[in-house]
Amino acid sequence: MNFNNNKAIYEQIADRLCDEIIAGQYKSDGRIPSVREYAVTLEVNTNTAVKAYELLAREEIIYNKRGLGYFVAPEAPKQIAIQRKKEFLQTMLPEVFRQMELLSIDIGEVIQQWEAKKQLNEVEP
Repeated sequence: MNFNNNKAIYEQIADRLCDEIIAGQYKSDGRIPSVREYAVTLEVNTNTAVKAYELLAREEIIYNKRGLGYFVAPEAPKQIAIQRKKEFLQTMLPEVFRQMELLSIDIGEVIQQWEAKKQLNEVEP
């Protein structure tokens, strides 16, 4: 995994696990890799992976069954989507609007690009 400097590594690991949950790689109430397995997969220190799992457990995205490991919370995909949508609308979208204004990009151009992308996705298998 390639890490960036914008966020702590454990937060980026938590984000990746959330991506995998949203993508359906891990189902609700399904087991996820152990902390050690995930640390080895990502080539990070186990303590860093522990912090990521603890963060997700605090946010009720995953839960621990003593002796069995960590599992995806039943409402995790929905909760992740709600959190990310809120973050997008509050953080990323204002920056998009700022760039649109700086570059004189009309909302019509954005809609046109959006429609073209949707049509392209419908054609792809």
